[in-house]
Amino acid sequence: MVTNAASPDTRAPRDSREEAVRTLGSVEKRVLWLATAIIDHANRVRPNPSGLKVGGHQASSASMSSIMTALWFHALTSDDRVSVKPHASPVLHAINFLLGELDGKYLTELRAFGGLQSYPSRAKDPDPVDYSTGSVGIGATAPIWGAISRRYVDGHFGGAGSGRQYSLLGDAELDEGAIWEAVQDPMVPGLGEIVWVVDLNRQSLDRVVPGAAAERLTGMFTAAGWQVVTLKYGRLLEDLFTRPGGAELRLRLDTMENPEYQRLLRCTPAQLRERLPGAGASAQPIAQLIAALDDDTLHSAVRNLGGHDLGALLNAYDDIDDTRPTVIFAYTVKGHGLPTEGHPQNHSSLLSGEQMTELAGRLGMDLASPWTPFTDGSGEAHLCAAAAERLRRSPHQTVAAPTVPADLGRPAPGGTGNTQQALGRVLLDLTRKAPEAAGRIVTVSPDVSSSTNLGGWLNKVGVWSSAERTDWFADDAETILHWREKPSGQHVELGIAEVNLVSLLGELGATWSRWGQPLLPIGVVYDPFVNRALEPWSYGIYAGGQSILVGTPSGVTLAPEGGAHQSITTPSLGIEQPGCVSYEPAFGIDTEWCLLAALGDLGKPDGCSAYLRLSTRPVDQSLAAVPADPAARERRRRQTVAGAYPLRRAAGTPDVTIAVMGAMVPEGLAAADRLAQLGHQTDVIVVTSPDLLFRALRGRRGQEDSPTWILDQIFPADRAAPLVTLVDGHPHTLAFLATVNRVPVTTLGVSRFGQSGSLEDVYRYHHIDTDSVVAAALDLVD
Repeated sequence: MVTNAASPDTRAPRDSREEAVRTLGSVEKRVLWLATAIIDHANRVRPNPSGLKVGGHQASSASMSSIMTALWFHALTSDDRVSVKPHASPVLHAINFLLGELDGKYLTELRAFGGLQSYPSRAKDPDPVDYSTGSVGIGATAPIWGAISRRYVDGHFGGAGSGRQYSLLGDAELDEGAIWEAVQDPMVPGLGEIVWVVDLNRQSLDRVVPGAAAERLTGMFTAAGWQVVTLKYGRLLEDLFTRPGGAELRLRLDTMENPEYQRLLRCTPAQLRERLPGAGASAQPIAQLIAALDDDTLHSAVRNLGGHDLGALLNAYDDIDDTRPTVIFAYTVKGHGLPTEGHPQNHSSLLSGEQMTELAGRLGMDLASPWTPFTDGSGEAHLCAAAAERLRRSPHQTVAAPTVPADLGRPAPGGTGNTQQALGRVLLDLTRKAPEAAGRIVTVSPDVSSSTNLGGWLNKVGVWSSAERTDWFADDAETILHWREKPSGQHVELGIAEVNLVSLLGELGATWSRWGQPLLPIGVVYDPFVNRALEPWSYGIYAGGQSILVGTPSGVTLAPEGGAHQSITTPSLGIEQPGCVSYEPAFGIDTEWCLLAALGDLGKPDGCSAYLRLSTRPVDQSLAAVPADPAARERRRRQTVAGAYPLRRAAGTPDVTIAVMGAMVPEGLAAADRLAQLGHQTDVIVVTSPDLLFRALRGRRGQEDSPTWILDQIFPADRAAPLVTLVDGHPHTLAFLATVNRVPVTTLGVSRFGQSGSLEDVYRYHHIDTDSVVAAALDLVD
């Protein structure tokens, strides 16, 4: 562990360094003021007819002001990228304003419609934001995956530059499991561009955290191969520690419980002289030491922590070891410099008008004119201008996303097969028939590549690594999956954590907007674990990351594996996820068409992510009845990628319609055969995307701008009939289809935890077997 506590800088003359720190300190005060005033205006000044609290985080912003001022106005380069903790977004906007990157009109628009977002957003904020944050833990880890994405793009296509990837996060954020899943991933120790700065203020939302022990955290990072830098005390305290009684004072502060220290921040100088010495043999030396200090110095000393000492911060940034990841633990005071500093309930507190007036006077500002810029020609104005010039980024030349064919022309397959097998086959076909598009594909998997049918693709394109590694099993005749790791590889293998997988997907899917180089990322995960990965994937989509998530195998069709591995809710989740199109194909040809359509939507400003739910159930592929005529085949393809197609039409007006999805198609067809024998004409509709059908229905009602033609072709009014829906997932997934023509409906699906057993037993248990479909249809028509 490296401990840095305001050690003198040796790279510049002392006088010039101290003058630079003084100027930086003046900028820091302005940043603190602007961040506080932005929140104040949103809550106390701007009209608020509803009376609902707007909110903001003045205390959380104040604890980051020193850290971020030193970073932006000293250490950052134009190649660096920064993820800012959510509750410090006003500090980011204040800095961007001083750099000329944010129009001053937005300073009054925090959390207003169309204004500054509550938390940093790449897609919605009007000023530069490198990473969208908001969900605790997700934004903090994003630069790790951003670093891998940058290296991948630069190695394959060039032009992604270099630079560090910073994460600014709060210490309470380290409670999130996503943090440690990322820190310990095998890929991370080699990422020397990663720098985390932890705002160690020892507070959470409700309280001072009693057991927030930095020593335990530093040990965990050290064990993971990170450089650890601790900035605990500032220059004033370090100087006091060298005096008689100083050693006792350091020990007293080091061993003091967090709540006791926080209480000292709320004490008057007289109370400090009484409380700070404590008890025991060290009390007298400490009392004698602080007796020699005037009240202002004593008041300043108690809160003189390393995370607010600009000299210590500058030195720490200058001394980062770029050969391995770095974490800087910067001790801070939550609410530093504000009347609320150190109070255990200051997280969401807002300064009153009187407190704002007092703060303005102390910082040399005018509450009536809060956005006054620095005087032209001043040292502060010069520092801001120099930083703006240093950080100015040259625009990247944008490469157009590759053209992805809509149909690879493969003859309609025969025999049995499953949709998961089709995934690997389509990827291999693309390397031959559309090499430019295939060259942009990057697959990601959390240690399940072989079990999700990516083996052939991996053997073809190799595994990505920043340096080539020896494949010691290359000459083993029994080795089927060849693990060739090289910089030109197109598959990234992570540890088992699904959160890491989808977090990387989000960053790989954002390269088109970061460096002008589109990638076509595909992540493969067991479908039962999609729920675990949904939040970070959603955040990646929110931030502009376009990717394809493949969940496979899926449903209770995984009969022998039991309830824990049988997904139920994922079909409806696909409908509900914004920025994403959901597909569940039934046949191999459906999988090909849906996957190609999804790939064609990636890597562009108006692009879209996709979720494919695949199965390992062997299905007779001839049941797809793909038309041989080219025009009829193309019509089937268009319907498939639009959400549904008619697999069987009754000769006359149907008595009942069965709408079936994915692996359940054989049961739907078998039920239709039996119903016909009973004298009931039956249409069978294969639904490939309930998501797109639901959008079409909303489009028909004028609720969104979505094409509606698919409803007219699949559910024409003159064929309206009672409806049975069948899905290996929750039955409400397809329930809305009854509203297309307002017909009676029975929805069949899975609504309880599964059981192990044969396919027949499990389907019967959930009432999704052929008998159940026939019975449901008869109930509707008899």
